[in-house]
Amino acid sequence: MPCIERVKQLLDDKQINYEIIPHREAFTSQEVAQTTHVPGRRVAKLVILREAKGSFVMTVLPASEHLDLAVFRHMTGRQGVAMATEEELRRLFPDCELGAMPPFGNLYQLPTYVDACFWDEEDFYFQAGNHREAVRMAFADYERIAGPFAGEFHLHEVVKPAHV
Repeated sequence: MPCIERVKQLLDDKQINYEIIPHREAFTSQEVAQTTHVPGRRVAKLVILREAKGSFVMTVLPASEHLDLAVFRHMTGRQGVAMATEEELRRLFPDCELGAMPPFGNLYQLPTYVDACFWDEEDFYFQAGNHREAVRMAFADYERIAGPFAGEFHLHEVVKPAHV
């Protein structure tokens, strides 16, 4: 079953209100934000991490942010994590176009961590298996059905004091 159909089935089974938004082909979450005219802070970007023991973890953060791997390691105690390779992503998400995975680790038996940046947002947008459609739903509904661990692990910009 194509990924988008699996996501729709999950959302329909849980009676979640959502909208499928067609858009021109976009390969990054920031491009999805631009093509759908949605701020990047409301569009999910996934970073899949491989643990030293060979298991995988899904992180979900805003398209406008970057993962702070050191903070993630400290926050979760997962010291041996590194970015998954494209080949590993293809193997983990065989029903998705590369880079268009949905933020539902529970569909792939992956523990999922969502960044706290989303807590202030009502709507939540993400790709669901292809580079031509985005899904919009309430972030509270996402949290309820995805059951992610939550924390703040995006990269904070270091502000250097101005020299006087």
